[in-house]
Amino acid sequence: MCLAFPAKILEMKNNFLATVEHSGIKREASLMLLPEAKVGDFVLVHAGFAMQIVDEEEVKIRDALIAEMNGAPRTVETLEKIL
Repeated sequence: MCLAFPAKILEMKNNFLATVEHSGIKREASLMLLPEAKVGDFVLVHAGFAMQIVDEEEVKIRDALIAEMNGAPRTVETLEKIL
């Protein structure tokens, strides 16, 4: 099963390739499907391609929910703010 993960664009090597970072891991991602993306944007990466620009707040909530599923103390009180 493949999943898309959010990552922050750290640098762009040309118009079609970027270095992205998620949880301290840096990877290369193609921007061919998302040419409007820029350094500092958070993007969903799937199979090496940036697919969608996402809001930083959504990324924080997602990361907090995953941490909770892995046993971290509850930090997200309600999802009504984003729904």
